[in-house]
Amino acid sequence: MIDISGITIDLNGFTESEAEDIRNCLSTLYSIRTGEQPLDRNFGISNYFLDKPIPVAKNLFALEVIEKTKMYEKRVAVEKVEYEYADGKLYPKIYVKRGDQL
Repeated sequence: MIDISGITIDLNGFTESEAEDIRNCLSTLYSIRTGEQPLDRNFGISNYFLDKPIPVAKNLFALEVIEKTKMYEKRVAVEKVEYEYADGKLYPKIYVKRGDQL
């Protein structure tokens, strides 16, 4: 199972204030399930990957994070998604770099 509440976002290369703002925006995006935001039902991360086999779930989650980050936070682009395994759960670590639009 992927534990979304334990997401780590790596923002090397950003100023402290930029990193804090981006981290807040991404944390909000990643903590909301798709369909829960009244004015934008596409906002958030879907949980359809939760009942899939681990390799499939990891890929589906990474794809969802890449697509939603590109759509909603143009200041960054997802460079890679890694996972740490502890206590029977996968904890994602998302690495981002500067995006196309600043």
